[in-house]
Amino acid sequence: MVTNTSGKKKTAVARATVREGEGRVRIDSQPVELVDPELAQLKMLEPFRIAEDDLRGEVDVEVSVEGGGVMGQADAARTAIARGLVDHTNDAELRDAFMEFDRSLLVNDVRQSEPKKWGGPGARARYQKSYR
Repeated sequence: MVTNTSGKKKTAVARATVREGEGRVRIDSQPVELVDPELAQLKMLEPFRIAEDDLRGEVDVEVSVEGGGVMGQADAARTAIARGLVDHTNDAELRDAFMEFDRSLLVNDVRQSEPKKWGGPGARARYQKSYR
């Protein structure tokens, strides 16, 4: 059985395909072990650490990620992988374990950065006022 899922974080979008296999996890066609920085790699593999370790040996996961930065992509991939595992196994206990650990494993983080506006250097900050 093949399961397709997606995850989002900021402007990053990840699409994951989970199928029966022998434990390969690929991010943009390269093994997850080659992903740099290591923190992003650990974040992407979090769903496997929460689930039983034998689950990783049963499935192959392929993730394609677009947009955003390194950590945004890692978060999006993490959500896509977790959703894929839940859909693939159809396991309510796994879903509850993910939700208890961190809700963002299964639910997209919809927050976006606020656009810059005129009259200041950023979205909310204003230019300093001078009286003299």
